Amino acid sequence: MRVIATSLLALFAGCVDGFQGSNIELDFAPGMLVQASVGVTPGAGEVAAATHFTLYAYQTSPDMTTGSLYAVTTFEVHNVVDLASPCFIDVGEHVPYPGIHVSQYAAKVEQDTGISDPTNPPAGASQANIQLAATAFQRMANIQLLTGQGGVHAVTSASAGNYPALAADCTDTNGIPPPMCMDTDSNARRLAACQAYWKSDPNYYEGTDRVLTSPLNGVSHGMVDGLNLVNQAPIGGAGIFVDANLVGFEGYAIYAQPDTQTTPGGDLLMFGTPTTPTRGVTHVDLASPSTDVLGAELAIFSNLGDDNVQF
Repeated sequence: MRVIATSLLALFAGCVDGFQGSNIELDFAPGMLVQASVGVTPGAGEVAAATHFTLYAYQTSPDMTTGSLYAVTTFEVHNVVDLASPCFIDVGEHVPYPGIHVSQYAAKVEQDTGISDPTNPPAGASQANIQLAATAFQRMANIQLLTGQGGVHAVTSASAGNYPALAADCTDTNGIPPPMCMDTDSNARRLAACQAYWKSDPNYYEGTDRVLTSPLNGVSHGMVDGLNLVNQAPIGGAGIFVDANLVGFEGYAIYAQPDTQTTPGGDLLMFGTPTTPTRGVTHVDLASPSTDVLGAELAIFSNLGDDNVQF
């Protein structure tokens, strides 16, 4: 048995190649810039929708005459709840109206149940319908808390794409049905159009109020520091794995860039120099050159495939 076990260990040691990259942990200050809705002029604390953020590592040449920026990873920051998105919809077998735009959920429940005020339902209303109406009312109240600059913001995958245009009205089959269309046919066409786009662009982020950490599309890396105003729970912290082994760099910076930009640079948001408080961990305090509102704590766990610590 000892011979067999030794042979198996040797076999797996030769076949398994450990991940040699790095784990990046980011804690953004609550004032971190967030993407504006598509087609909306950015307001305070926002950047244009067609913008992404890039984390760069900085290294000086051996002769100290030149320096270079190495693009570590790109990401975006989004409102988890974006009522202006044409695909902020309900999806799944568990939802009563698949494909409905969430902004119309309470209106659809009222239409089906005849209950406009769950605290004063009409005579003869069933308990099931009263509960459905009350739940819809509370859901819309929660959505108002989650949206906007004071809401919950997710650190997400980056995409330069955009949804197809909206249809002219509820009967127009050329485009995504407008949000106010909540009939069964419009909901089905909206669901099909949104899911088709998500399939074509898996990095395009679309959040949902149902499960904040599980978007309808794209990747959620975590949240910007703050509070979930629905239950006052603290949130924050994002994690990204990258293939690069981030050892020996002299500085790190985050830039905001138009989606069309592929070269280093852009608008410098924050930068910092690394320290190594413990072996295998790099810490960077990222600060803005122009405002105290922007900032982040960066922790890098590098060379994850190699650990010489003996236990």
